Order: sequence, then structure tokens, then C-alpha cells
Amino acid sequence: MTDDVRNMVLGVIAAGISAALGWLARTYLWKRKLRRKQAFFGLPDNAESLLVVNRDPAAAEPAVHRFDVFALLELSALVKECGAHVQIVTQDTAQPGFGERTEFCVGGPASNRRMTAHMAAMLPGVRVNVDAEPGPDRGAFQIGSERYRLEPGRTEYVLLARLTDGQNRKARPVFLFCGQRAITNQAATRYLARHHERLSRKHGTGSFVLLLKVVNSQAYGPDVVELVADVTRAAQAPLPAAAPRTSHRAS
Repeated sequence: MTDDVRNMVLGVIAAGISAALGWLARTYLWKRKLRRKQAFFGLPDNAESLLVVNRDPAAAEPAVHRFDVFALLELSALVKECGAHVQIVTQDTAQPGFGERTEFCVGGPASNRRMTAHMAAMLPGVRVNVDAEPGPDRGAFQIGSERYRLEPGRTEYVLLARLTDGQNRKARPVFLFCGQRAITNQAATRYLARHHERLSRKHGTGSFVLLLKVVNSQAYGPDVVELVADVTRAAQAPLPAAAPRTSHRAS
């Protein structure tokens, strides 16, 4: 074997080893990223999850608003990426207890009984005005001593929460998407899909409650979303008896 042939063979072997090492490294990083994502969502391989659908309060017959349908599609994609399975149930038929399966609950208290139950049990510091009569506080959020009013199409709020049973490490999380309008529910699911890695680094597998603001949805749809505040402490504390001190409106 001449020196040129030997060098060529060694070059091919070195290239093969480099390619194999690169593939192994990429596979390791991909699997580590997947495991972190599965831990955050509580969705190991082949796990079962529950997606609780609300109803469109404006429809005479039981129906789901189109923006909520879009939210369900985005959540279903997240579940599939984790290698898990999803069961879709309506808000009036959801029966499983908290922590048995990862749950994604979409819609405010006016359209989702399951959301009403979760908020009463786990977010005592939050109130949502569900009055049917028009008024400045219709649809408003009260979180602790702060009130966040709805201005349709301009400034709308949504709560994105990940809640767990801190005393049971095996309990699966519940994700809440509680918006003032259906488009804000989709905005919250999209925010979760885009930022779950950052949220996982910051909060780990613990509970959090974020207040998001959807800006100018009549022009930008669910895409322009701002984080207003982490309201975990205020949302999980009993609501003050005194009237809220501050009301937030669009500027």
C-alpha cells in the first residue's frame, strides 16, 4: 500500500468516525431536549393526557369557537411531539381528578365549568367577571388587588398557568388557558409553544401563573403577546376583602 492510498484510507476512516461522533452528539442533545420537554409537560413516552374543550357562549347549540379550535390543534401538536396521546373531552363531561393525567383546560369560567372548578380550588386570588350585561367590568380579571379590564380588539388579557400538587411528585400538571376572549386562549397556547423551554428553565416542574396581554388582536390576531407579570403569589393567595385599588386599561 502506497502512502497516498494509506492516507486516503485513513482520511475516510477519520471522516466516518467524525460523522458517527457528530450523529451521536446530536442524538444525545435531541433526547435530552425531549426529556426536558416531557418533564415540563408531564408527558413521558406513551403517556395519556386530557384536553378539556370549552363551548362557545355566543352559539345557541353546543359549539367550539374557531379560535379555540386553533388552540386545541396547537396543544395536540405539543402532545404529539412529546410522544404522548391526547383525549379530547367537553367541559361538561370531564370527570378525572387532579393529577391523574396531564390536563390542558381551555376557556374562561363563562364557557368552561372545569376551569371554574380549577380556579376555585387552586387560584383563590383570581376572579373573572362573567356578567352577561354589558359594562366596563364585563370580562375583567381581578387578581389580588389589581383589576384588568377588557377592551375588545385592542387590549385583552389571558392567564397561562401550570399547576401541580406540590405534595405529590408523581402528580401530573394541569395547564390553564383562561382568556377574556377566545382569541386570547389561542394566544396563550401559542405563547406556551414558543416559550416552553424558557419557562422550563425558570420554573422547572413547579407551578406558575402568568398574566399575558394580547395587543391589537383585530390587526395582529393572536401573535402579539406581552408578558404583564408573574402573578403566581397573588393568584394562589385568598382574594382581599377590600375593593381593587388599580384598574388597568389600554393606553
